[in-house]
Amino acid sequence: MPIKVGDRLPEAKFRVMTSDGPAWKTTDDIFKGKKVALFAVPGAFTGTCHKMHVPSIMQNADAIRAKGVNTVAVTSVNDVFVMDAWKKACAADKLDFLADGNGEFAKAIDLPSTARVMASARARNAMPC
Repeated sequence: MPIKVGDRLPEAKFRVMTSDGPAWKTTDDIFKGKKVALFAVPGAFTGTCHKMHVPSIMQNADAIRAKGVNTVAVTSVNDVFVMDAWKKACAADKLDFLADGNGEFAKAIDLPSTARVMASARARNAMPC
């Protein structure tokens, strides 16, 4: 069943790139006790995500934070190295990029998939947490 407003996020792990290399972050590490605007997109470097979604999120990140949001993040079913390269290519320093490499989080919250999206990727969604 899809996640609904007020539901607790299921336990899952994301990979993030740190100065020491790839590291794990749990949903608790990212969301517990915080307001997070999480944008789930179909895939890194896909035309619309790369040229429209991330730039739009970047452009609005300060306004989102001004509403009391602690973290603005992007997640996709891509590995941590692709997500890190994408963050750098977009100069998206204002955003956290969360790699959901095996789709664990996407599956856990039952994000809908579309025929146009790669088999393991999920459709676009935005979720204030």
